[in-house]
Amino acid sequence: MNGPVSRRRHRTPLAVAALLLALSVGARLWFTPPETQQPAATDVLAEKTYSVRRVVDGDTLLLTNRARVRLIGVDTPESVKPNHPVEPFGREASEFTLQFIGDQPVRLRLDHERLDQHGRWLAYVYVDGKMLNEELLRAGLARAHTEYHYAEPMKRLFRAAEAEARKNRRGIWSQPAKRGERR
Repeated sequence: MNGPVSRRRHRTPLAVAALLLALSVGARLWFTPPETQQPAATDVLAEKTYSVRRVVDGDTLLLTNRARVRLIGVDTPESVKPNHPVEPFGREASEFTLQFIGDQPVRLRLDHERLDQHGRWLAYVYVDGKMLNEELLRAGLARAHTEYHYAEPMKRLFRAAEAEARKNRRGIWSQPAKRGERR
């Protein structure tokens, strides 16, 4: 039985699979909240002023144009990572960022690396001429990450800001490290 009926039987499962795939992709696009949809990595984020839709956590912002921005060179304690406990000073770091920005626009400055491995834009974030990245470090609410590829003068600035916070025992540096804890 190699006639027309046999060929139809083979095409039907393929057509059903293609239809299910199309429906699945369409449903995902339809039901994904706009704030979680990312602009394509090829979209250009320029060094200019933007409005912030929300503060995701201490070191990540969501702009009104839906771009996610990760602060270059700093890492705040986790406060919203799925399946991960809120780390000490995670809420304080998020609140600091929220207060620092308020309802003001932010100015972004980019560096060598434009995107991280998660598709977030990497930037220095300024409000009224003050850099959020540096101020989080000075407040002791972030650790400097200088192993990544960004400007050496910024790395020196961040190391100095972190050293000041450590010396003055601010934020994450105010408590003695527990055994095995990352400092």
